[in-house]
Parts: sequence; structure tokens; C-alpha cells
Amino acid sequence: MQELWSRFEEWLRRNAPGDYSTLRPGASAVDISRLESGVGFPLHGELKSLLSEHNGVTPRRSSMTPGAFLLGYSLLDTEGILEWHQNLSAMAHEAVEEGYEEEVVGRTAHTQWVPFAQSLTGDLLFVDHRTGHYGEVGEISFGDPEYLPLWPSMTLMLTDLCNAVEGSLRLPTARRRPSVHEGRMLEWVTG
Repeated sequence: MQELWSRFEEWLRRNAPGDYSTLRPGASAVDISRLESGVGFPLHGELKSLLSEHNGVTPRRSSMTPGAFLLGYSLLDTEGILEWHQNLSAMAHEAVEEGYEEEVVGRTAHTQWVPFAQSLTGDLLFVDHRTGHYGEVGEISFGDPEYLPLWPSMTLMLTDLCNAVEGSLRLPTARRRPSVHEGRMLEWVTG
């Protein structure tokens, strides 16, 4: 995981320096422990590894600012992850209390989904911590009735991202291809 992240980060440094400059230093062990206490369970090792490398990116103010190099998503810091986890948990609990659990829980929200990246529109990438789905990376688009499973693990996500950017290849799972905008930021275009 760390080797793959270093490979991806090096590609950003050389080809998308605006994105590279948004990366924040890694989260401390205390920050990660606080996050685990907040979500109520241990984080998947790959997510902890990513957070120890970079505790999110500088927040974006518009679509023209860099920092959304993960399929148009920006890495969240530990505080943002906790906030989004609490939002998803509240949505899941409310659905159970209000009697529409089948429409929400495990489809658009779950207490064991831990978001790690967010788009400007509020859509999320998350790591699933449920038994049977442990470590999977999914995408929540709040206009869609169900989440989209993208990768079985963050390691496979980073493998695909590295191969795509290094070879200018289309991502098979996400149906997007890399493009560098104005020589400073990575975009993922449909096609």
C-alpha cells in the first residue's frame, strides 16, 4: 500500500504539481486513535496507512482548484472522516427508526462505512467495514438509490490508479480516464 501510494504521489509531483501541493502531512497516531474511538471500531489497515501518509488535502473552494485527484474526490482529514461517518450513521439510524431501513441501510448509508474522500457535490468514496465486504471501496452518489462498489481493496484501487495515470489508460471499474488539466491537476473524464 505505501509503495503504491508513493508511486502515485510521485506521478502527481511530476505531472500534476497543483494536486501534489494540496497533500497535507500524515495524521498522528493520536489523531487516528481519536478517529477510531469516534467511529467505534478499528479502521481497516489500508485506510490507517493512507491517513498516516496524508491527513487529507487542502480543502477545495471550487472545481478549478486542485486537490480532487481521486476520481474527482478530495481526501478527507480525520475530522472530515469522522463528521461524514457520523452523518451516514445518523441516516442509517433514522431509517431504522422511521421504518424505511430497506431503502437506506446498506444502499446509501451504513454505520460501518468510513468515508475517506469527498467531491464538491458531497458524494463520497468510503471503505466498507462490514463483514463480507471488509476493505471494499465504494462510491456514494446521493442522487443514486444505491452505492457503487468500485474495488475490493484500497490496494487494488491504487494499483489501478497508478496503471491508469502512468499509461494514460481508462479505469475499468470507474469508466473514466486520466487527463491533466492546465499542467497542474489530474482530472478523470468519462470515456
